[in-house]
Amino acid sequence: MKTIVICSGGLDSVTLAHKIAAENELIGLVSFDYGQRHKKELGFAARCAERLGVPHDLIDMSHIGRHLSGSALTDDLDVPDGHYAEDTMKITVVPNRNAIMLAIAFGIGAAKGADAVAAAVHGGDHFIYPDCRPDFIDAFEAMQKKALDGYADIRLYTPFVHIPKSAIVTEGVAHDTPFADTWSCYKGGDKHCGRCGTCVERREAFDIAGVTDPTQYADPNFWQAAVARGAR
Repeated sequence: MKTIVICSGGLDSVTLAHKIAAENELIGLVSFDYGQRHKKELGFAARCAERLGVPHDLIDMSHIGRHLSGSALTDDLDVPDGHYAEDTMKITVVPNRNAIMLAIAFGIGAAKGADAVAAAVHGGDHFIYPDCRPDFIDAFEAMQKKALDGYADIRLYTPFVHIPKSAIVTEGVAHDTPFADTWSCYKGGDKHCGRCGTCVERREAFDIAGVTDPTQYADPNFWQAAVARGAR
Protein backbone atom coordinates (compact mmCIF):
# COMPACT_ATOMS: atom_id res chain seq x y z
CA MET A 1 0.00 0.00 0.00
CA LYS A 2 1.19 3.49 -0.84
CA THR A 3 0.81 5.08 2.58
CA ILE A 4 0.96 8.54 4.11
CA VAL A 5 1.69 8.67 7.85
CA ILE A 6 0.41 11.41 10.11
CA CYS A 7 3.57 12.05 12.12
CA SER A 8 3.77 14.34 15.14
CA GLY A 9 7.39 13.47 15.89
CA GLY A 10 6.39 11.42 18.93
CA LEU A 11 7.42 7.88 19.76
CA ASP A 12 4.20 6.33 18.42
CA SER A 13 4.04 8.06 15.04
CA VAL A 14 7.78 7.81 14.35
CA THR A 15 7.61 4.08 15.13
CA LEU A 16 4.65 3.81 12.79
CA ALA A 17 6.59 5.57 10.03
CA HIS A 18 9.47 3.13 10.41
CA LYS A 19 7.04 0.19 10.42
CA ILE A 20 5.33 1.41 7.22
CA ALA A 21 8.69 2.02 5.53
CA ALA A 22 9.68 -1.58 6.29
CA GLU A 23 6.39 -3.31 5.46
CA ASN A 24 4.63 -1.16 2.84
CA GLU A 25 5.42 1.79 0.58
CA LEU A 26 5.82 4.97 2.61
CA ILE A 27 5.22 7.93 0.32
CA GLY A 28 5.32 10.77 2.83
CA LEU A 29 4.76 12.16 6.30
CA VAL A 30 2.21 14.83 7.17
CA SER A 31 2.56 16.94 10.34
CA PHE A 32 0.41 19.70 11.79
CA ASP A 33 1.22 22.91 13.59
CA TYR A 34 -1.99 23.59 15.51
CA GLY A 35 -0.42 26.04 17.92
CA GLN A 36 0.70 23.35 20.36
CA ARG A 37 3.07 24.52 23.06
CA HIS A 38 5.27 21.51 22.34
CA LYS A 39 5.68 22.31 18.65
CA LYS A 40 9.35 21.34 18.94
CA GLU A 41 7.99 17.83 18.20
CA LEU A 42 7.64 18.90 14.55
CA GLY A 43 11.42 19.03 14.14
CA PHE A 44 11.56 15.37 15.14
CA ALA A 45 8.97 14.56 12.47
CA ALA A 46 11.04 16.41 9.87
CA ARG A 47 14.13 14.43 10.80
CA CYS A 48 12.14 11.20 10.56
CA ALA A 49 11.09 12.05 7.00
CA GLU A 50 14.67 12.90 6.07
CA ARG A 51 15.94 9.67 7.62
CA LEU A 52 13.40 7.59 5.69
CA GLY A 53 13.89 9.52 2.47
CA VAL A 54 10.31 10.72 1.97
CA PRO A 55 8.63 14.13 1.63
CA HIS A 56 7.45 15.92 4.76
CA ASP A 57 4.38 18.14 4.49
CA LEU A 58 3.95 20.52 7.43
CA ILE A 59 0.43 21.93 7.53
CA ASP A 60 0.03 25.25 9.33
CA MET A 61 -3.35 25.18 11.07
CA SER A 62 -2.26 27.36 13.98
CA HIS A 63 -5.01 29.85 13.12
CA ILE A 64 -7.53 27.02 13.55
CA GLY A 65 -5.86 25.85 16.75
CA ARG A 66 -6.45 29.24 18.34
CA HIS A 67 -10.18 28.53 18.13
CA LEU A 68 -9.89 25.04 19.66
CA SER A 69 -9.70 26.60 23.10
CA GLY A 70 -9.84 25.11 26.55
CA SER A 71 -6.88 22.73 26.21
CA ALA A 72 -3.62 22.95 28.12
CA LEU A 73 -1.86 22.11 24.84
CA THR A 74 -3.01 25.28 23.07
CA ASP A 75 -4.08 27.73 25.81
CA ASP A 76 -2.18 29.41 28.62
CA LEU A 77 -3.09 26.67 31.06
CA ASP A 78 -0.77 24.48 33.10
CA VAL A 79 -0.16 21.01 31.70
CA PRO A 80 -1.07 18.71 34.62
CA ASP A 81 1.32 16.19 36.10
CA GLY A 82 0.26 12.59 36.53
CA HIS A 83 -1.05 9.49 34.80
CA TYR A 84 -3.58 9.56 31.95
CA ALA A 85 -5.97 7.60 34.17
CA GLU A 86 -6.35 10.68 36.37
CA ASP A 87 -9.36 12.90 35.69
CA THR A 88 -7.17 16.03 35.51
CA MET A 89 -5.75 14.85 32.17
CA LYS A 90 -8.97 15.77 30.34
CA ILE A 91 -7.64 19.30 30.08
CA THR A 92 -5.15 18.01 27.46
CA VAL A 93 -7.95 17.21 25.00
CA VAL A 94 -7.90 19.44 21.91
CA PRO A 95 -11.49 19.24 20.61
CA ASN A 96 -11.83 17.41 17.30
CA ARG A 97 -8.07 17.57 16.66
CA ASN A 98 -7.71 14.12 15.12
CA ALA A 99 -10.84 14.45 13.01
CA ILE A 100 -9.53 17.70 11.50
CA MET A 101 -6.05 16.31 10.87
CA LEU A 102 -7.35 13.10 9.37
CA ALA A 103 -9.70 14.93 7.01
CA ILE A 104 -6.79 17.01 5.70
CA ALA A 105 -4.53 13.95 5.42
CA PHE A 106 -7.18 12.07 3.43
CA GLY A 107 -7.45 15.02 1.04
CA ILE A 108 -3.67 15.00 0.58
CA GLY A 109 -3.75 11.23 0.19
CA ALA A 110 -6.38 11.45 -2.54
CA ALA A 111 -4.37 14.09 -4.39
CA LYS A 112 -1.20 11.98 -4.20
CA GLY A 113 -2.78 8.66 -5.14
CA ALA A 114 -2.29 7.04 -1.73
CA ASP A 115 -3.92 3.76 -0.79
CA ALA A 116 -3.89 4.47 2.94
CA VAL A 117 -3.48 7.13 5.59
CA ALA A 118 -1.86 5.77 8.74
CA ALA A 119 -2.28 7.14 12.25
CA ALA A 120 -0.61 5.96 15.45
CA VAL A 121 -3.57 6.03 17.84
CA HIS A 122 -3.24 3.26 20.41
CA GLY A 123 -5.05 1.50 23.22
CA GLY A 124 -3.71 3.80 25.91
CA ASP A 125 -5.39 6.78 24.25
CA HIS A 126 -8.92 5.42 24.53
CA PHE A 127 -9.60 6.52 28.08
CA ILE A 128 -8.91 10.20 27.59
CA TYR A 129 -9.20 10.96 23.85
CA PRO A 130 -12.53 10.15 22.13
CA ASP A 131 -11.08 10.61 18.64
CA CYS A 132 -8.57 7.82 19.23
CA ARG A 133 -11.11 5.09 19.97
CA PRO A 134 -11.86 2.19 17.61
CA ASP A 135 -15.47 3.25 17.03
CA PHE A 136 -14.29 6.71 15.94
CA ILE A 137 -11.73 5.16 13.58
CA ASP A 138 -14.38 2.93 11.98
CA ALA A 139 -16.86 5.79 11.67
CA PHE A 140 -14.30 8.18 10.21
CA GLU A 141 -13.14 5.68 7.60
CA ALA A 142 -16.77 5.03 6.59
CA MET A 143 -17.35 8.79 6.27
CA GLN A 144 -14.27 9.22 4.09
CA LYS A 145 -15.38 6.46 1.75
CA LYS A 146 -18.55 8.48 1.17
CA ALA A 147 -16.62 11.74 0.84
CA LEU A 148 -14.24 10.32 -1.79
CA ASP A 149 -16.67 7.93 -3.50
CA GLY A 150 -15.78 7.62 -7.16
CA TYR A 151 -12.58 9.62 -6.76
CA ALA A 152 -10.30 7.70 -4.42
CA ASP A 153 -10.37 4.56 -2.29
CA ILE A 154 -8.23 5.17 0.78
CA ARG A 155 -8.22 3.12 3.96
CA LEU A 156 -7.46 4.39 7.44
CA TYR A 157 -4.63 2.23 8.73
CA THR A 158 -4.29 2.17 12.52
CA PRO A 159 -2.26 -0.93 13.43
CA PHE A 160 -1.75 0.21 17.04
CA VAL A 161 -5.37 1.00 17.90
CA HIS A 162 -5.89 -2.12 20.01
CA ILE A 163 -2.45 -2.41 21.62
CA PRO A 164 -0.78 -0.63 24.57
CA LYS A 165 2.13 1.76 24.21
CA SER A 166 4.52 -0.88 25.54
CA ALA A 167 3.76 -2.98 22.45
CA ILE A 168 4.60 0.04 20.28
CA VAL A 169 8.01 0.17 21.96
CA THR A 170 8.47 -3.48 21.03
CA GLU A 171 7.46 -2.66 17.43
CA GLY A 172 9.94 0.19 17.47
CA VAL A 173 12.76 -2.11 18.46
CA ALA A 174 11.82 -4.48 15.63
CA HIS A 175 11.99 -1.65 13.09
CA ASP A 176 15.08 0.15 14.44
CA THR A 177 13.19 3.25 15.58
CA PRO A 178 15.64 5.76 17.09
CA PHE A 179 13.66 6.42 20.26
CA ALA A 180 16.05 9.14 21.40
CA ASP A 181 15.10 11.11 18.28
CA THR A 182 11.39 11.32 19.19
CA TRP A 183 9.56 13.86 21.33
CA SER A 184 6.59 13.18 23.62
CA CYS A 185 6.54 15.79 26.39
CA TYR A 186 3.58 18.18 26.33
CA LYS A 187 5.51 20.90 28.15
CA GLY A 188 8.06 21.39 25.36
CA GLY A 189 11.04 22.21 27.53
CA ASP A 190 14.73 21.54 26.94
CA LYS A 191 14.24 17.91 27.94
CA HIS A 192 11.24 15.69 28.69
CA CYS A 193 9.73 16.84 31.98
CA GLY A 194 9.05 13.29 33.24
CA ARG A 195 5.87 14.43 34.95
CA CYS A 196 3.14 15.12 32.37
CA GLY A 197 0.80 12.36 31.24
CA THR A 198 2.64 11.59 28.04
CA CYS A 199 6.03 11.47 29.77
CA VAL A 200 4.67 9.12 32.43
CA GLU A 201 3.10 6.92 29.76
CA ARG A 202 6.33 6.89 27.75
CA ARG A 203 8.52 5.91 30.70
CA GLU A 204 6.04 3.25 31.84
CA ALA A 205 5.89 1.76 28.32
CA PHE A 206 9.64 1.20 28.19
CA ASP A 207 9.54 -0.40 31.63
CA ILE A 208 6.72 -2.81 30.70
CA ALA A 209 8.41 -3.66 27.38
CA GLY A 210 11.70 -4.38 29.14
CA VAL A 211 13.53 -1.96 26.85
CA THR A 212 16.07 0.61 28.02
CA ASP A 213 14.62 4.10 27.75
CA PRO A 214 17.18 6.48 26.23
CA THR A 215 15.09 9.55 27.07
CA GLN A 216 16.50 12.22 29.36
CA TYR A 217 13.86 13.35 31.87
CA ALA A 218 14.03 16.38 34.15
CA ASP A 219 12.32 14.21 36.80
CA PRO A 220 13.21 10.58 36.00
CA ASN A 221 11.49 9.01 39.01
CA PHE A 222 8.08 10.69 39.17
CA TRP A 223 6.46 8.16 36.82
CA GLN A 224 6.43 5.36 39.41
CA ALA A 225 4.27 7.27 41.90
CA ALA A 226 2.02 8.51 39.08
CA VAL A 227 1.47 4.99 37.76
CA ALA A 228 0.68 3.75 41.28
CA ARG A 229 -1.97 6.50 41.67
CA GLY A 230 -3.43 5.79 38.26
CA ALA A 231 -3.82 2.10 39.06
CA ARG A 232 -6.03 2.77 42.08
